[in-house]
Amino acid sequence: MKHCSACGSLVTQEIPPGDNRHRYCCGQCGAIHYQNPKLVLGTVPVWGEQVLLCRRAIEPRYGLWTLPAGFMENGETTEEGAARETAEEAGARIELGPLYSVLDIPHVDQVHMFFHARLLDTQFDPGPESLEARLFSEADIPWELLAFRTVEQTLRWFFEDRRTGLFGLRTQAIRYQPRPR
Repeated sequence: MKHCSACGSLVTQEIPPGDNRHRYCCGQCGAIHYQNPKLVLGTVPVWGEQVLLCRRAIEPRYGLWTLPAGFMENGETTEEGAARETAEEAGARIELGPLYSVLDIPHVDQVHMFFHARLLDTQFDPGPESLEARLFSEADIPWELLAFRTVEQTLRWFFEDRRTGLFGLRTQAIRYQPRPR
């Protein structure tokens, strides 16, 4: 950030009085610009023994598979955002269930939240962010072609929990580790 979004003046990074972190501060109008993590919301859409995945038509990770998910928009709840992203990316109709996983990704300032979802039918109409949407059994998941570690971890938890029949809220922090080549 170089300019204040309130008045357009140059900003500096400093620790404001009463705070403990560097923030972008405007010396002209006094505005303090807080930058906080972004929420990524999605679902684990299930049809019988299968899970719905979408193949990405956008960067990052073009062509790889993911659960339907995306950034939360202003003015919506986490549940509304997860359902919207599922409709936008997969064209899927769902019944939203409870929150299933929360994954902190501090190196990119994001928190990913996935909800259980029951597909109402198998008619999919992927939007412009997806090349295709398809159902996969556990044995057919393209594990090496998953776009994000949060998706891989959520799917591994899901199939593990489905085997035991015990679903609870799963949480984890995912620290930066370069992917093996």
